[in-house]
Amino acid sequence: MPLLLKENTAIAMEAIKSNRLRAVITMLIIAIGIMALVGILSAIDAIKSSINSNFTSMGANTFTVRGRDMTMRIGKKGRAPKPYKSINFKEAMRFKEEFNFPSISSVSTMASFNARLKFASKKTNPNIQVFGGDENYLETSGYEMEAGRNFTPQEILFGSNAVIIGSELAFTLFPKDIKGLDKTISIGATKYKVIGILKSKGNSMGFGGDKICIIPLLNARQYFGRPDMSFTINVISKHPQLMDAAIDEATGLFRKIRKVDIQDEDNFEIIKSDNLASMLIGLIGKATLGATIIGIITLLGAAIGLMNIMLVSVTERTREIGIRKALGATQEAIKNQFLIESVVICVMGGLIGIVLGIVIGNLIGVSLNTGFFVPWFWIITGVIICIVVGLISGFIPAKRASKLDPIESLRFE
Repeated sequence: MPLLLKENTAIAMEAIKSNRLRAVITMLIIAIGIMALVGILSAIDAIKSSINSNFTSMGANTFTVRGRDMTMRIGKKGRAPKPYKSINFKEAMRFKEEFNFPSISSVSTMASFNARLKFASKKTNPNIQVFGGDENYLETSGYEMEAGRNFTPQEILFGSNAVIIGSELAFTLFPKDIKGLDKTISIGATKYKVIGILKSKGNSMGFGGDKICIIPLLNARQYFGRPDMSFTINVISKHPQLMDAAIDEATGLFRKIRKVDIQDEDNFEIIKSDNLASMLIGLIGKATLGATIIGIITLLGAAIGLMNIMLVSVTERTREIGIRKALGATQEAIKNQFLIESVVICVMGGLIGIVLGIVIGNLIGVSLNTGFFVPWFWIITGVIICIVVGLISGFIPAKRASKLDPIESLRFE
């Protein structure tokens, strides 16, 4: 049996060489399908890894208190959506002062989504996120300092024009031979002194990452204040095993601060860092489904194309089949020959697609600072899919070839 398999594989390779153009086109179609499947799914794995690492850096004992989005009400009377008030500055600061659980709390706000930073003749794109934070914001958000220092209590108290910038912004604004510390930059029309540079975290799913800057909370209210400004509270429990107790304590205190009646639902929400990561990964699952459908549709087209090519090949090689049968080849041997030829074409195209998919997945992974990785699961899955597609595409042509009458085949011109 191994000898017969080796012989059929050799014959399949010769047949592919004699019809290079058709074989290469079919391989490319299969390669595109496998590349879409392996590449996109590998990239999604890299994104999931980046999300997990970013939220894990905040710690499993971290939770966030934030404003609750409006909810849709669907009923017979068609009542309007129920709006919820944003968390204002007084509520957030009162929570920080009165929350006596063993923990570290910080108050922050999104000052701007689209700021532009300038230093001398250099400037960033107008897509920089500016956060207003207090002295505990870096710790509760999982940031670490690369150089410089955190805000002092005086800078927080008086809302000084001090700023901590991400590593990518430091690289953009300052040449390599100049340190960014103690330099004065512009955020919009206001001047700020750079007091710290953050360690690189990578830019995951557009959530700031290394392209953010942090200013004192009161400064953010002064220069970026708006009527609908919402504040967020981050809390790190000092004892991870008391996480649920800390959340219950925070819920009770904030209901009291916001004067929520005992029969009413919370008009805010508390989210654990790992729950937020799971929620984002769940949303990415839809992209996984879409990528799978794209790959399957492409592979289906490739399978139909391969089947047509194999049917043409059977017709062109009718006389060859007749000679092999006259020399003693069985129907099973003829069928196996064409099945192996179909599988070989699929596997060769699949290997090309797998290599391209790995390259695409790792390019996205490198951009997210997840490093180089080899998606063994998708590689093995891709090879198995190629073999299955080859067997399905080659079955009908192989069956037709095995049923040919040897005498009629020898007469074929």
